[in-house]
Amino acid sequence: MRYLTGFDDLFNNYFDDDFFTPKRNDVMKCDVRETADHYALSIALPGYKKEDIQMHLDHGYLYIEAKAHQENKEEKDGKIIRRERYTGDMKRSFYVGDALKESDIKASFDQGELNIIIPKNVKHEEEKKYIDIL
Repeated sequence: MRYLTGFDDLFNNYFDDDFFTPKRNDVMKCDVRETADHYALSIALPGYKKEDIQMHLDHGYLYIEAKAHQENKEEKDGKIIRRERYTGDMKRSFYVGDALKESDIKASFDQGELNIIIPKNVKHEEEKKYIDIL
């Protein structure tokens, strides 16, 4: 019966594998690093240009969107018959809190990598908002 052990392992590994789980290629891959005073996000966006990327804050969430401008042109050396690298539109959001303003977040894009600095513990002076009396 010892020979069945390998057979059982084959099926256990087969069904434990995430082969049947669909892979999501349209999600931005992101590394987040925490320092004493900020978070640093590095997002890989190969093939995108700076003009293709937009970021905005809304209700405490930082939204990042990258639009692809895919061309289906015939190349001199032949046509592409299989494409494994995702080149479509992507979106991602991160909760950053209600205290941040757009001017607090710094971003740069270089060689296909979007780098974002999000400060911690931002406090803005509360502005007094006066109401006109008619």
